[in-house]
Amino acid sequence: MPDVSFADLVLTGGRVHTVDARDRVAEAVAVRGGRIARVGAAEEIAPLTGPGTRVVRLEGRSVLPGINDSHLHGMWLGAMWPNLLMDQLAGSGGGHSHEPPAGPSAPSRLETADDRRRALLRTADLLASFGITSYTEPGLGPGEDGGATGCFGSAALHDYAELAAQGRLKARVTALLLFGELDGRSSAQEFFDGLRDFKPPADVQGRFKVAGVKIFADGIPPMRTAWTDRPYADGSHGALLIDGRSDDRREEALRAMIDAAHDAGHQIGVHATGDATTRVVADALAAALRRSERDARHYVIHGDLLAPRTLTAMSAAGIGLNTQAGIPVATEPMLADAFGEDALRDAWPTRDALDAGVRLCLSSDSPVLTPDWRAGVAAAVTRKGLDGSVRGEAQRLALAEALRAYTITPAWQDGEERTKGSIEPGKVADLCVLDGDLYGAEPEALPSVPVRMTVLDGEVVHEL
Repeated sequence: MPDVSFADLVLTGGRVHTVDARDRVAEAVAVRGGRIARVGAAEEIAPLTGPGTRVVRLEGRSVLPGINDSHLHGMWLGAMWPNLLMDQLAGSGGGHSHEPPAGPSAPSRLETADDRRRALLRTADLLASFGITSYTEPGLGPGEDGGATGCFGSAALHDYAELAAQGRLKARVTALLLFGELDGRSSAQEFFDGLRDFKPPADVQGRFKVAGVKIFADGIPPMRTAWTDRPYADGSHGALLIDGRSDDRREEALRAMIDAAHDAGHQIGVHATGDATTRVVADALAAALRRSERDARHYVIHGDLLAPRTLTAMSAAGIGLNTQAGIPVATEPMLADAFGEDALRDAWPTRDALDAGVRLCLSSDSPVLTPDWRAGVAAAVTRKGLDGSVRGEAQRLALAEALRAYTITPAWQDGEERTKGSIEPGKVADLCVLDGDLYGAEPEALPSVPVRMTVLDGEVVHEL
């Protein structure tokens, strides 16, 4: 019988960024049975090396917790890649909409289960190559069963569950249910009916779960479809996407939808971008949370315009923020055109959110942006656009803060911070190995540092 105390895999001689409570950096890590067995100096790990142990000599490379892209449209990404919506829509002044692009780069609709699963498996390989071991698919369900792309309907939930059960996804997937249109209208009654009648597939232990619901509350500021307290340049204020004859009726319906989802036991992620929408959503989520002691992990998605008082309310209620650092550097001029320069004070306030005590997740919203988290980290730390200009300098993050926003904080969003998101004994062995020192490169050069290896549950799923 083999000595089961030996590790299956040892990574040694590098910089192991644990992302634990003290952001400690170790030299080596040992993996056994899909879990982190020990973290520490090379001499502390050496006794776990046996005849069957694979030993990887890091030679100064960096080991990170597996990256968690907490807002990524996996099936749509598999259908679109390498085309990205921001590349196309920014050029036309569009912003971060999910409307399918026109023209020759638009993919055909995914009509069959084989089409959809090919897209998911393509995404699985792509994300593994980037060191991504977890992601959230933010909105799949009956609201999109007739959608233009075929990427967001309820059938996709079953595709995910079956591929996860077969061990073919190469990442842990959390899904949110969608009972309205993607980036479009919804009605409170359809939402209530979906909560009552729709039955998602069962969770697949450790690989796929349905955590809650997604609500599209409004559109986006550059297209003047976000609901705002401040006027747009043309004097309008946008509106909520929920059906209703007036702003008051639409707000009432939105609050009722949030209450119903919370009372049904769901986590709630709300696409909210305008300052009026983020204010109302934060208030509604906080009110729902006050009615129960449930640790629901609700969060605002995007949060383009967040007033300081809204951030304070979110922090007090434990409401998270999930945003994309690449969007402000690409679309700030569009926002300024929509509102004027004064609006930029409250725009994409990542630094202010952390300072207020809001849990911050960074994500790609891919295929809006590239799923390459290295580009997202670089954008969060530098706030530089492709033209080299800095946009929102006061909102820049430290590198360690950006890394936490791609690892341990998304694990919190998933309700799994005790099992993943950092490199600590007992947690799952989800790892990303960079072919260099994380802190040795200038932040804007980080995307050029290759991902050498990706480990999921102790198994190597990508290796250069």
